Amino acid sequence: MDSIIGVHPFVLIANDITHKAGSFGTREDVVFKLASEFARQKRIPRLYVAANSGARIGLADSIKKAYKVAFKDASKPENGFDFIYVTKEDYDRFGKKHELLAEATTHDGQEVYKITDIIGSEPDLGVENLKGSGLIAGETSTAYNDIFTMTIVLGRTVGIGAYLVRLGHRTIQKVTDSPIILTGYQALNKLMGCDVYSTNDQLGGPGIMYSNGISHLTESDHLGAVTAAVEWLSFVPSVRGGLLPITDIRGEDEIERPIQFCPQPNTPYDPRFLLTGCEDEDGNWLSGFFDRGSFKEALAGWAKTVVVGRARLGGIPMGVIATENRAAEAIKPADPADVKASEAVIQQAGCVWFPNSAYKTAQAINDFRTEDLPLIVFANWRGFSGGQRDMFDEVLKYGSLIVDAFVSYDQPIFVFIPPYAEIRGGAWVVLDASINASVMEMYASKGTARGGVLEANGAASVKYRTKDLILTMHRLDDKLKALDGQLLACADGDASGREQIAAAISGREKALLPVYEQIAVQFCELHDTPGRMKAVGVIEKAVEWSESRTYFFWRLRRKLAEFDLRRKMIQAAEVGRGGKSLTPLEASAMMKQWFLQTPGVAGSGALWNDDKVMLQWMSENHELLDKKVAELTRECVVQEVYQVMTAGGNTAAVGTLGIVDGIAKACHSMSPEEQLAFKSMLAAKLGL
Repeated sequence: MDSIIGVHPFVLIANDITHKAGSFGTREDVVFKLASEFARQKRIPRLYVAANSGARIGLADSIKKAYKVAFKDASKPENGFDFIYVTKEDYDRFGKKHELLAEATTHDGQEVYKITDIIGSEPDLGVENLKGSGLIAGETSTAYNDIFTMTIVLGRTVGIGAYLVRLGHRTIQKVTDSPIILTGYQALNKLMGCDVYSTNDQLGGPGIMYSNGISHLTESDHLGAVTAAVEWLSFVPSVRGGLLPITDIRGEDEIERPIQFCPQPNTPYDPRFLLTGCEDEDGNWLSGFFDRGSFKEALAGWAKTVVVGRARLGGIPMGVIATENRAAEAIKPADPADVKASEAVIQQAGCVWFPNSAYKTAQAINDFRTEDLPLIVFANWRGFSGGQRDMFDEVLKYGSLIVDAFVSYDQPIFVFIPPYAEIRGGAWVVLDASINASVMEMYASKGTARGGVLEANGAASVKYRTKDLILTMHRLDDKLKALDGQLLACADGDASGREQIAAAISGREKALLPVYEQIAVQFCELHDTPGRMKAVGVIEKAVEWSESRTYFFWRLRRKLAEFDLRRKMIQAAEVGRGGKSLTPLEASAMMKQWFLQTPGVAGSGALWNDDKVMLQWMSENHELLDKKVAELTRECVVQEVYQVMTAGGNTAAVGTLGIVDGIAKACHSMSPEEQLAFKSMLAAKLGL
């Protein structure tokens, strides 16, 4: 952890709870915004430690000490008043400073000024603080998409403070005395006219905010919260878009080792064991997919049918999403403000996306994207819950957000169907690699994974009905074949014989029907195997589960190196406005051409899919690749200039003049030696 702190710069923003209760005035808003903008400019993480009372509320103290009241009856003030005013002397004093607006009137025979607007001379009295709140809310929303943002809630955070927590998304909440609320419980009680709530924790404590996905992690004290934040930072690059922080796992785990934990068919299990490993009944350790002890779960209190977190594969940080295959409970607490309300406990089946778990999946993908993490999804979904309640609760909307999140991703994504898992119907639709073919790849566990529109039982009931089963029986069963022959041979006039044979056929069909129903299910299931998935091109490869750690480590390393080179190629092609920009897939295709043109591998397309060979090629030819990227830039510049000068009409005339002026301006900034070299090069190219 010490090494992480030493090399990981970040911007820290915090409230001072001892100064005006940590409230946000306009000056605090400006400081907050400038600090956040600085973090975005440097592209470094931004941490916000929240302990505040929301937007500042103030009163004009100078006017408060001077105003007077026009009572309806001065002798009976309890009868009410007509207006608030200041004397002429006070009006002259306040008016010069534009502290108030007032109308001249008379009261008790004297000229007074009825106050219509109090502006005040003190800063940060009211609505201007809300404008500042909007300023930092917008800045935080922008920062979430630009850099790594995190909030540590160590005290109450109210109003705009609560919105800053959500807009920054990643939140660590201390379990005591740190509610995230919009309005304090006392104000709500006053609004409702009775004491409904007794603490702010009822409104925004961990019991609420950890359970609804606002808080990602909870910690018992300040030190635990800060430690968790530093551990979280250890997974992300020190600069947005920078190199991933790869750790040395020697002495802790091995990169190329088999995975020992394996699920059993038709047996529920904790999906975290796929990731972390576990102990068997005898206390022996069974290793999992990721480095031992590296998995850190987030959002564990919300939408428990999906597991999300961060882990390391051979020291490389990754985001991970896994399906919970066991049933889970979603608890909706009773609101004390509603006397008829009662706690609702909703049972949620495993391997199904519900509205909350679909939203959790999309939210996690977006978080990983803005952390520059590669992502692996251990997929085991039978589909989305499509009942009336869940359709009303917007499962379709949240499922669509998963697609939106994948489309925006720019780091490698692996979707892997683990052993004895399946992806069906709509679940496949939101996970398919074609959603973002430039970064996504799909894989399946060899032999045992399944994927298709319907489960085998459902497909058999729809596409292999009883009449089809009977036809299959008569095609395969020797006794039925014999009875069919006897029926054909039976004379038309022998009604009794035909009835006996028909009865025998019917009895035989009924006896065989149960086993042939099983045969139909097996036949349909064989359409959903990894072999067929690979044959029709919906997965890259069927991977043996025990060897998947090794395979994906090298695949990830290759993809990270490939993506880095691809980004350089795309940036090299982004010159001017005339040339067509290079897409990620086009950049990968160009990279493949460069690979196949290399001596020793020419014409061997199979080596392109060998991750170790690709990594070795990129390492041995990095100077050549840098030259090719530079040459790509030159070609794009040539194409841009050519298109401008040959466009015809006014575009060509203006463009050509602009090119000449640009060359002249650049030439004037050169040293005499550089000018001479440039003129010689220009003369040689133009044949002057």
